Amino acid sequence: MFLPLCLLVYWLTPKIEYKNIVLIIFSLIFYAWGEPLWVLLLLFSATANYLCGLLIEKYRGRTGAKASLIVSLLLNLGMLFVFKYSAFTVENINALFSLHLPVPSIRLPIGISFYTFQTISYTVDCYWEKIHAQRSYTKFLLYVCMFPQLVAGPIVRYSSIESELTRRYASVSDISAGLTRIMIGLGKKVILSNHLSTIVDAFFAGDMQHISVAGTWYAVAVYAMQIYFDFSGYSDMAIGLGRLFGFHFDENFRHPFLCKDITEFWQRWHISLGTFFRDYLLYIPIFGKRRAYGGLFLVWFCTGLWHGASWNFIIWGLYFGIFICFERLLGKKRIKKIPVVLRHIYSKIVIVIGFGIFYFEQLPRLGLFFRNLIGMNGNGLIDEFTKISVANNLYLLIGALICCFPVLETLEKLAKKSESRQMAFGIFQTVCNGALLVFSSIFLVDATNNPFLYFRF
Repeated sequence: MFLPLCLLVYWLTPKIEYKNIVLIIFSLIFYAWGEPLWVLLLLFSATANYLCGLLIEKYRGRTGAKASLIVSLLLNLGMLFVFKYSAFTVENINALFSLHLPVPSIRLPIGISFYTFQTISYTVDCYWEKIHAQRSYTKFLLYVCMFPQLVAGPIVRYSSIESELTRRYASVSDISAGLTRIMIGLGKKVILSNHLSTIVDAFFAGDMQHISVAGTWYAVAVYAMQIYFDFSGYSDMAIGLGRLFGFHFDENFRHPFLCKDITEFWQRWHISLGTFFRDYLLYIPIFGKRRAYGGLFLVWFCTGLWHGASWNFIIWGLYFGIFICFERLLGKKRIKKIPVVLRHIYSKIVIVIGFGIFYFEQLPRLGLFFRNLIGMNGNGLIDEFTKISVANNLYLLIGALICCFPVLETLEKLAKKSESRQMAFGIFQTVCNGALLVFSSIFLVDATNNPFLYFRF
């Protein structure tokens, strides 16, 4: 009932100032429903960064502006460290120096990685004079706590919605496009990702000693699709919800498995995070003449660490950093000379292995995964369990593979060639939206498996 009630109150509210307050109230209720205590931390973060922005604007070009930026960065990064990385840090200190320091047990506030990165980008952009500080506290609070993207992204830059905080209008086409995007995202999450996760769990959740080589490659490839449909599904729903209220969020995924190299993959995957690190961390001047490559590995170290306080995420980030560094050294011209088929094979192998690193947080199990990939576990090339899994899930696997391609975009382009095609496509889209809603609802009601992967964020 949350979304219908929110939309009803929002559309009945006359002025944009009051609409913003309606969205703030519903957003805080939304967050407090899952995090009743940490909603106070969210409000504290928003208030502190709002004040820092005003001080940066007031003392622009003077020491006060730099001091305000430093306070903002220390606050945001300090919050992330305390809540997300303090236990990980103490555990590693204990292991390294054979100590017995008490390990903090602090519950991670949902979405803290997303909203702290948004406030960091805001204060840094203020300091760099890319934007002016927002003087209205309600508008800034709405930017920080807006429920469509609060707990699962994408990371929204203030500059991309600055004007819409003051003036916006949800047209009929916006509402139509928003509802379609919500249904697509819901279908990705509930119909595809949730069911793919049961396949992955059957292979990886228990004893992995007897998994064949083919079974290991099959399961990790399925896991790559599970993560894609889960994360891009949430991003689709966030973008669609934003459209219902007149906000236009940037795209976060652009069919990443169509990439021909790893650099292109990361231009298509989790775009808001990749551009954040590119714009705010890549060229940080702390590596002297080796700045380009030092900055690159710093970015990929932080990209891995952002995803979770565990060594496998750091390894995962640096793993992709190595391949991007290799491609940069090789150069675009040389890469383009390699046959496209070979580039696709290379990129998919690297990506799939990378998601195996992402999955296994325990390093011994990660080592076993690598041995399984190349047959060093003593098992055969393929086993009956893998054959049965493929046969039983064939339609799901084919559907997931098809949905990795830009099917909807292709149909939209074909429909634009004539009015009759546009009308037919509109009817087709409406029917598909209804079917996605019905089937997703049925699966949610009967769900025994509905994982939420974003607690670590």
